[in-house]
Amino acid sequence: MSSLLTPARAQEPPDTGDRHRLTVVGGLAALSLDAMASVAYGPEAIVLVLALAGGAGLGFTIPVTLTIAALLGVLTFSYRQVIAAFPDGGGAYGVAKAYLGRRAGLVAGASLIVDYVLNVAVSVAAGVAALTSAFPALLPYTVWICLAVLALVTAINLKGIAHSARAFIVPTVIYIGAILLVIVAGLVRTEPVTAVEHAAQAQNLQTVGVLLLLKAFANGCASLTGVEAIANAVPSFRKPRVRRAQHAEVALGALLAVMLIGIAALIEKFAIAPVDGVTVLAQVTQASLGDGPLFYLVQFSTVILLALAANTSFGGLPVLAQLLATDNNLPHFFALRADRHVHRYGIAFLTVTSAVLLIVAQGDMNLLVPLFAIGVFVGFTLSQAGMVRHWITDRPAGWKWRAALNGFGALLTFVAAIVVTISKFTEGGWLIVVTMPLMVLAMEWVNRSYARIGERLELGRTPVPPRPRRSLVVVPVHAVNRLTCEALAAALSLGDRVVAVNVTYPGDEREAQRFVEDWERWHPDVELVQVFDAHRRLDAPLIEYIRSVPEAHVFVLVAEVEPEHAWQRVLQNQRGAVLARALRRRTDTVVCRMRFRVGARTASAA
Repeated sequence: MSSLLTPARAQEPPDTGDRHRLTVVGGLAALSLDAMASVAYGPEAIVLVLALAGGAGLGFTIPVTLTIAALLGVLTFSYRQVIAAFPDGGGAYGVAKAYLGRRAGLVAGASLIVDYVLNVAVSVAAGVAALTSAFPALLPYTVWICLAVLALVTAINLKGIAHSARAFIVPTVIYIGAILLVIVAGLVRTEPVTAVEHAAQAQNLQTVGVLLLLKAFANGCASLTGVEAIANAVPSFRKPRVRRAQHAEVALGALLAVMLIGIAALIEKFAIAPVDGVTVLAQVTQASLGDGPLFYLVQFSTVILLALAANTSFGGLPVLAQLLATDNNLPHFFALRADRHVHRYGIAFLTVTSAVLLIVAQGDMNLLVPLFAIGVFVGFTLSQAGMVRHWITDRPAGWKWRAALNGFGALLTFVAAIVVTISKFTEGGWLIVVTMPLMVLAMEWVNRSYARIGERLELGRTPVPPRPRRSLVVVPVHAVNRLTCEALAAALSLGDRVVAVNVTYPGDEREAQRFVEDWERWHPDVELVQVFDAHRRLDAPLIEYIRSVPEAHVFVLVAEVEPEHAWQRVLQNQRGAVLARALRRRTDTVVCRMRFRVGARTASAA
């Protein structure tokens, strides 16, 4: 019963060292693919909005990107401090809970869970969309391909986060190298290698106003999703964990900023504009490298990384779920950890919910994207605000400028959250606005349930010393055989008094009499009670008898045959399972299920 209130750490395997944990490079490969892959759609999201104002609007691509890069710098620095302050992981959840209160922590936790689940669905759908664009014949099988990719990523993560990191290092290095090659080649060229295709300019152009720039900024902030994942998964790194995680966070921020600013510079240099059927990154690559093998290398590496970007969630959500479960906000099985530091229940939850989203959306990325990034900005804002409170409370050297920097970041992310929510509300964003409060209420309910159980168990108080009590062991029997003999032998070692109970039914009088005769002939020196039930019920007669006995401490020992082979379970009548379930639900008895293994010399009690 105590396992209801305390996650069962005793059942976890011992820590075998850092072999199954992450290095800095491994951390980038396992936890930053979401952010890295956003280079494929972040700049395009900015261009799609600015293009509504024609060439004048597209001229703001670099200023908007620089603003996002500045916010990225603030977030990177902030999460570097979060890693040091919260080495047990949790990121925005840990900061908000410590400095803004438990309710704010739950909001941050809910926002991160939503973001992690959507990241898996969007990443897999985006990668498959890029694949089906190259091979249209695969389009009818979109959902099945999405589920196959999801199954592959899940299988890799079930072998441990370090294993997934090693598997993803090569694709990550190739992708980063390919994007940097595009940027360097484009910057040194005076004109594009191939002619840039331009779409027909819209007739009704918008003016470049604050709202347009804010919407472009909010859309481009999709590139920042995943920045928090490293701070959420600090325990997954090798020792010294804090320093390695900080180095990985800084490396991620620097690489992402360079790639975003570089792509934005090429967009303005080559006057790239949105074109139906061709991504902005593809246009930039053609302008920088042409249509040769290097173009296909960039495209193919992008397809792979988009599909694998889901791995960020597999590294972050299980650790977050473990922290929430440890704080009694989620069921405690989320805190259980298997070999190689695998949180199987967190991975299973992430896989199932993402699969449901992919099936409902039919693998259509455009249906999922409007839901994306709303939750993560809520987490960003709470994390930044919490760090402001941290600096004001602790007041270390340089706390004023650090608090000002985090406060400015909180303001920017709050504005971005409001703009993104309003602009995406009618496109499906309302679902996130509804889901997050419901998740917070659900976690509050879980917490109250554990609190009630803890009160009943008197947690935190020293109980009186245990004293033995007179006990009764009830053994349901229906025949005289080896199983009955083993059950009574076990019962005699458990309690002060043992009673064998045989339930009889109408029409079975002859069988009941024969059983009594067999019992008397056997003479086991155990009291036999026959209980009659006119309704042929299995559990009710036994429960009524137990309620009538004077002993307050009652054991019920249910003897069952354990078959040699799994398929033989279909031959059993499941009497033991039915009795055990009814007794646990309707009485306070201690239920013991004794397994008699066919072919074994002795039985075992469970």
